[in-house]
Amino acid sequence: MFEDRKDAGEKLAKALEKYKDKKVLVLAIPRGGVEVGFQVVKYLNADFSLLISRKLPFPDNPEAGFGAIAEDGSTFIFKDAASWLSEEAIDGIKKEQIEEIKRRVGILRQGRPLPEISDRTVILIDDGLAMGSTMRASIMLCKKKNAKKIIVAVPVSGRKVAYEIGQMADEVVILEKPLFFQAVAQVYRNWYDVSDDEVIKIIKKWEGNTV
Repeated sequence: MFEDRKDAGEKLAKALEKYKDKKVLVLAIPRGGVEVGFQVVKYLNADFSLLISRKLPFPDNPEAGFGAIAEDGSTFIFKDAASWLSEEAIDGIKKEQIEEIKRRVGILRQGRPLPEISDRTVILIDDGLAMGSTMRASIMLCKKKNAKKIIVAVPVSGRKVAYEIGQMADEVVILEKPLFFQAVAQVYRNWYDVSDDEVIKIIKKWEGNTV
């Protein structure tokens, strides 16, 4: 059990000890992954940025998704889940999420491009993996940009998704894989939806530490 995302990030950082002072690039998936990523990057003395990736939600059930899209257009879709949606419906949902990605790049990353990924060791971080769709789209982006090594590091995941992500990434670091896994929130004592403002504060704090 983690107290909050800060606690989870501190514990995850120690599990990534071998990457300390190795000039790795930590990319956090907003918004939940940013506090976790901040704790990791401080400990590892790494480069830090945000990789924007969005779930593709079902029209009648926005909490559930049939895939995800990353900021470069890399798209992961669960074939079974998307089988009842028309191509037109999927395209419409993708366009909506691309607009939200543009908004987040503008606000959360201040419009700046992603750091150079080619030939770098990249650690992708979120606060946990449920279906893992946004993480899969993020891995696809890093592969397209020719990352040398892709490490997925999260505090918690279900076992099946952990295995599937492990097939896509070069290395996976997961602190907790509960036998009965229903939601990422179940391993956090203090769980809440992270706001844009909180993400911006964390980024400013990191920039203050590095200037």
